[in-house]
Amino acid sequence: MPNRLANETSPYLLQHADNPVDWWPWSPEAFEEARRRGVPVLLSVGYASCHWCHVMAHESFEDASVADYLNAHFVPVKVDREERPDVDAVYMEAVQAATGQGGWPMTVFLTADAEPFYFGTYFPPEARHGMPSFHQVLEGVVAAWSDRREEVAEVAGRIVRDLAGRSLAAGEGGLPGEPELAQALLRLTRDYDEKHGGFGGAPKFPPSMVIEFLLRHHARTGAEGALQMAADSCAAMARGGIYDQLGGGFARYAVDREWVVPHFEKMLYDNALLCRVYAHLWRATGSDLARRVSLETADFMVRELRTTEGGFASALDADSEDAQGRHVEGAFYVWTPAQLREVLGEQDAAFAAEYFGVTEEGTFEEGSSVLRLVGAGDAEHDDPARVTDVRARLLAARELRVRPERDDKIVAAWNGLAIAALAETGAYFDRPDLVERATEAADLLVRVHMGDVARLCRTSKDGRAGDNSGVLEDYGDVAEGFLALASVTGEGVWLEFAGFLLDIVLERFIGEGGQMFDTADDAERLIRRPQDPTDSATPAGWTAAAGALLSYAAHTGSEAHRTAAEGALGIVGALGPKAPRFIGWGLAVAEALLDGPREVAVAGPVGGELHRTALLGRAPGAVVAAGEGPDAGSEFPLLVDRPPVGGEPAAYVCRHFVCDAPTTDTGELTEKLGG
Repeated sequence: MPNRLANETSPYLLQHADNPVDWWPWSPEAFEEARRRGVPVLLSVGYASCHWCHVMAHESFEDASVADYLNAHFVPVKVDREERPDVDAVYMEAVQAATGQGGWPMTVFLTADAEPFYFGTYFPPEARHGMPSFHQVLEGVVAAWSDRREEVAEVAGRIVRDLAGRSLAAGEGGLPGEPELAQALLRLTRDYDEKHGGFGGAPKFPPSMVIEFLLRHHARTGAEGALQMAADSCAAMARGGIYDQLGGGFARYAVDREWVVPHFEKMLYDNALLCRVYAHLWRATGSDLARRVSLETADFMVRELRTTEGGFASALDADSEDAQGRHVEGAFYVWTPAQLREVLGEQDAAFAAEYFGVTEEGTFEEGSSVLRLVGAGDAEHDDPARVTDVRARLLAARELRVRPERDDKIVAAWNGLAIAALAETGAYFDRPDLVERATEAADLLVRVHMGDVARLCRTSKDGRAGDNSGVLEDYGDVAEGFLALASVTGEGVWLEFAGFLLDIVLERFIGEGGQMFDTADDAERLIRRPQDPTDSATPAGWTAAAGALLSYAAHTGSEAHRTAAEGALGIVGALGPKAPRFIGWGLAVAEALLDGPREVAVAGPVGGELHRTALLGRAPGAVVAAGEGPDAGSEFPLLVDRPPVGGEPAAYVCRHFVCDAPTTDTGELTEKLGG
C-alpha cells in the first residue's frame, strides 16, 4: 500500500512511495504528528540519482522489520534535497558542524520543533567498518529519547543557538580588488594538480566555476599561468573517464585524482556549466578539443535530458541493469575487451581497446573499463575516420543496453544555467537549433515557474509547478540565463524578465548590511535562515545573484542593481584569497567588476558579423545588446541614441562611464573587447 509520498511530484519521493516505511513529506503536519505522539522525527534527505541513497533504501527502507520499528517510534520524513535546498542546507550545516563531514543520504533526528540532536549519513544494515547498523542507531536514539529527554532537548537547543550565531555579513574588506584576485590565483596555483589537472586529490570534481575565473583573469590581465591551468584541466577531463567518450556529457565526479573512474550519475548542472566553460575556452584559445566537447555536451543535454515540455531534466542515474539483470553502477557505460570484439570484430576491437584504454584486467569493476582517450594523439591512432566509425558503432550497440533512469523534474536554477550555455554555444558555433532549445526552456520557466507574479517556484514536473518556492540560486541563475539569451537573440523581453526576477532579489533576499540569504524574507521559517556564499556543485545563490545584478546594471544603468552587486561582492574579498576553490563564481564576477564590465551596443542586425564579434569578445562579463531600427532602444537601453554610422552597422563600447568612438570594423571591435 503506498504511503503519503504517492501524490508528490518529486521522482525521488516517488521512488519511496511503496516503501513499508510510513513516510511523510516535509510539512507542518508531520511535526504536529510527532508532537501528538511524543516521538522524534527521522529526517532522511537524498536525491533521485544518488547511488548510496538507493543502497540504503534497498537495505533498510524496503525492509519490513526496519519499517515496523521506524513507524512505531518515529515520524519518518523524506526530503528531496533538489526540491528543498533550504531544508538540506540548514541540516547539512548541522551535520558538518557535528561530524566534520556530510553527504547523502543524510540522516538527521529532530525534535517536534524541528531541532536536530543526532546526525549521520549512510548507515549499513549490519555493523561494519566501525559504523553502527541502522537498527542500532534507531534503538540508541529511542533509548536517549525515552531515558534522557532533557539532555536531548539541551543538545538540540545548543545546536540551534550555534547555527543561529553563524549569520554572515557581506564582508568588511570592501570590494575585491587586484590584490585579492592575485592572492586567489596564487592559492589556486598551490592547490593545482600539475600532473593530472584540476585541484586537490580524490575524489576530484570538475572545477567549472574556478575555470571561469581563470579564463576571465587571463582575459583581463594576460596571466598565462591562469590560462594554462584552465586549458590543461579541461583537456584532462575531456580525455578522462569523467567524460562520456561515446555519447558526450560529464559524470558528477571522478573517484580518483587521475579522472579515470567516474561516479556515473550525470547531472544537468554539471553539463550546463561545463558546456559553457568549454565554449569559453574555445573563445579564448580556438582549441578544437574545446569546441568538440562543448558541442557534444550541448547535444547530450538536448538528446538525453530535454523533456517534452521543452525544459531539461535534472539527472541521469548512476545505476542501470547489466547483462545479467543486476542493478549496478556504471553498467550502461563500461566495456570489456570481449564486448568490444562482439561489436567491432577482432581488428577494430584491438584498435578501440588501445585508443580508449580498455584492458583485460579493467579499470573499473569485474574486468570492465571506463572509456578514456588513451591513444588519442598518437601517430598510429591518428585516423579520424576510423575513430568516428568505431565510436558510432559502439554508441549504437550501447543504445541497446538498459538505460539509466532519468529524474524528470525541472529545477529552475539548473535550467537557467542550461539556457545560458546553450544560447552562447549556439551563437558561437552557428547552431541556431541550440539557441531555439534555450528559448524553449526559457519559455517554460516563464510559463510554468514564474506564474502571474514573477515569483519563481523551484521545480516542475510534466508541466505542473511544484509547491516549493524558488531560492536565491533560482533567481540568480534564471536571470543569468535570461540575460545571456537576450544578448544572443536580441529579444529585449528576456532582459525585462531578468529585471522582474532581480527586483525580487533586491526586495526579498538582501539583508540590511548587503548580505544575501538563500531564502526570501517571506519564505517558510526554518531553525535558521540559510545563507551560504560558497560554491557547491553550482554557483552559490549569493554570487550568482551578484553576477546577474551586475550584468543587469550594465544593460540598464540601474544604480540600485549595481550597488546591490557590489555590496554582495564584499564576501569575495574576504573569502577569495583564503578559499578560492569554493568561491570561483564570486571571483569570476569580481573579474567582471574590475573590468567594468564593458557595455557593447551593436546598432545592426542580430546575428550579423558585428554582433557575432561582440559575443566572441573575451572581456570578462561584457554585456551585449544588438538590434536595428527605431524601436531597438525600447528593448535595450544600451541602443538608445546609438545609430548606425554612415549607413553601416556600428558597435559602441563603454565602461566606467567612458565610451569609445563607435566602430564599423570587426577587427577593431575585437581589439576593444580584449581579443
